Amino acid sequence: MASYSSTFHFLVVSFPSQGHINPSLLFAKRLLRSGSCVTFATSRSALRQMRESKETFDDLSYAAFSDGYDDGFDIGKHDIQQFMDELKRQGPQTLGELIGNCLTEGREFTHVFYTTLIPWAADVASSFRLRSTLIWTQPATVLDIYYYYFDGYGDVISDAGINSSSPIVLPGLPPLTGRDVPSFFSPENHYSYFLPLMKRQFEILDEQGNSHKVLVNTFDALEEGPLRATRKLNLVGIGPLLPSAFLDGHNPSDTSFGGDIFQGSSKNYTEWLNNNPRASVIYICFGSIHLLTRRQRDELARGLLSSSRPFLWVMRDAGKNDEENGQLIYQEELERQGIIIPWSTQVEVLSHPLEGCFVTHCGWNSTSESLACGVPMVACPQWVDQRTDAKLVEDMWKTGVRANLKSGTIIEGEEIRRCLDLVMGEGEKGEEIRRNARKWKELAKEAAGEGGSSDKNLRAFLEEIASSV
Repeated sequence: MASYSSTFHFLVVSFPSQGHINPSLLFAKRLLRSGSCVTFATSRSALRQMRESKETFDDLSYAAFSDGYDDGFDIGKHDIQQFMDELKRQGPQTLGELIGNCLTEGREFTHVFYTTLIPWAADVASSFRLRSTLIWTQPATVLDIYYYYFDGYGDVISDAGINSSSPIVLPGLPPLTGRDVPSFFSPENHYSYFLPLMKRQFEILDEQGNSHKVLVNTFDALEEGPLRATRKLNLVGIGPLLPSAFLDGHNPSDTSFGGDIFQGSSKNYTEWLNNNPRASVIYICFGSIHLLTRRQRDELARGLLSSSRPFLWVMRDAGKNDEENGQLIYQEELERQGIIIPWSTQVEVLSHPLEGCFVTHCGWNSTSESLACGVPMVACPQWVDQRTDAKLVEDMWKTGVRANLKSGTIIEGEEIRRCLDLVMGEGEKGEEIRRNARKWKELAKEAAGEGGSSDKNLRAFLEEIASSV
């Protein structure tokens, strides 16, 4: 990437959750390659949880704002609505203080980048006469669905949310149904804060004008149509945001290249992986937020045992002895067939040649990592954008299958077994999925590598900033 003046000082502001911090910090490190200085800001409690980099960067500094939960937010104990209210109340004030203190110290920011769910970051930037740009950490297709919801298609999307099989036709997007759109449009949505936040975000984008760009964690070949689907938004693919070590062929667990940045510990699973045949292991992980119910874990266990395949299952709070986190059924049988651990470095696991399939909630970080590692998926979406991501995996990119729910809430063990057999089996469908997975792996690396489409897109964007300073 071309080098710009070292006097450029960018501020990257992230919503305080792993799904936002991981890609935005990787984006910050991409900015370092341009020769710029970067300050990365998130909440105080999130900064404490982040693992310190193995390698220090002279031009990367960290700063914090308050979300009202400086001692930490526990989704199992605290109310999410109250958290969002406190974040909206205290975040703007403390972010403004952060920017003001930097100005006092003679460290002026050139530009502000911020992730979704904190549209107030753009308002704070504007109050200091700073330009800002949104980093959209989900696929462009999801952004387009929200855009159309607030641009004349609200009733169509809401009505389809009531009936999961209802068709939705949106300009420039593939055919969708009610089960393919984010869960915030469904009648069961309990997160009333989200749509008003998203509405404010699109108001800000509208105020900034048609020429203003949104940086999206996707790449041109993956979502060529969705990146150009809307009339007003100028979407720019800069992804997949993955560790540069992975793209360069080094060890992706090396956090100096932007690997998993959150603290965690686990038994040594690498040695166990190495003792299995190539492309034979099932990797199961449902992200850093959502906890499976006891019944769903039991059904997943049944499906794994029925498949008779080795597995590595990352289970948050594994070993807790309470009603929802107690011992699994068939615990001894499971431990003979695979291993259950509380944490792993996901890109390291997915890039291991022994990985044959990823059973995933289809969060966008997990989905894009799986695409870039060429690992077929069994999609088990839970909420938010995961339902759209699962649709894209199965029907558009054809790198996996989507598990069907029983009674609208549970994926039964027989369905898990069916999906695993389909994806990892020797039939024509499995061969097609694995062939497509290999194709997208090469295209993802090509896009994010030096001279690829995403690299060129980001370079062009920085050149626009340089020309306007």
